Amino acid sequence: MHDISQYQDFFIDYLKKQNIHKEPVNLYEPIEYILGLGGKRIRPVLTLMAAEVFDTDYTTALPAAMAVEVFHNFSLVHDDIMDDAPLRRGQITVHEKWNLNTGILSGDAMLILAYQYFEQYEPIVFRNLAKLFSKTALEVCEGQQWDVDFETRKDVTIPEYLKMIEYKTAVLVAAAMKMGAIVAKTSEKEADLIYDFGLNLGLAFQLQDDYLDAFGDPETFGKQVGGDIIENKKTYLYLKALEFSSAEKASELEQLFTLQLEDNIEKIETAKTIFNESGASKATQEAIEMYTFKAFETLEKMEINSEKKGILRTFGENLMGRKV
Repeated sequence: MHDISQYQDFFIDYLKKQNIHKEPVNLYEPIEYILGLGGKRIRPVLTLMAAEVFDTDYTTALPAAMAVEVFHNFSLVHDDIMDDAPLRRGQITVHEKWNLNTGILSGDAMLILAYQYFEQYEPIVFRNLAKLFSKTALEVCEGQQWDVDFETRKDVTIPEYLKMIEYKTAVLVAAAMKMGAIVAKTSEKEADLIYDFGLNLGLAFQLQDDYLDAFGDPETFGKQVGGDIIENKKTYLYLKALEFSSAEKASELEQLFTLQLEDNIEKIETAKTIFNESGASKATQEAIEMYTFKAFETLEKMEINSEKKGILRTFGENLMGRKV
């Protein structure tokens, strides 16, 4: 097996060889743009890594990894439109750089393009990949809708929030790993276990993302810090702050999350103060750790050697401590 940076390099080399530059330019150029913005490439790396965990050369999994990355970026293009986000990975979002219609249409094309990468596999592998992918894509849409619904609801519970991030984020991380297992033709039991490993890592990853959205360094985070606060999103931080705060502070936070302001600096700082003072920040960090350790427990059930378990564990530990 290889280390994370090597898998990233392998995938980027493959990505650069893809012939995405086609006509009409205004459809394909935004696709090239968003795929070229970089990012951590976590999901395709997991696909390549999972294939090698089950003794199959990573090159076999490159088309599946590409499908995962194209789909992920499709979801980001549409997510940014829905959030009216100005930045993605520190650069202008697609709909801001081009326009709203281009963002929608190029995103649609990316969803179709993702499916086409599965056509490079034999029928049985293609069927299993497409079946998992369809299920996952629909779950991502469901999670996104819950996320939108929660913005106007005042009664969102923590279990509901965790289900939303499971569908919106974690299932794609899990599917990325299971796709590597499918390409490797491993047993159903092992494929399901690596899916569960990825699911718990994905939950930890999204909770970390929520935390960094409020407390990350703008220079390294790559997105607008405080974006969730500006958008009045009921994140784990927010829900835990309501749970832990006095009635007075909870009411203040609820009122704060009804505001749509031109200048959000004071709103962001007030919310962050309540998150810290209530203990919500600490509770979020503890939840990140808990889901990471749940992933490690699943890892121990897998019938792979200790070296491979160590590589997957290191990946999880790095996710838990990430700053970007």
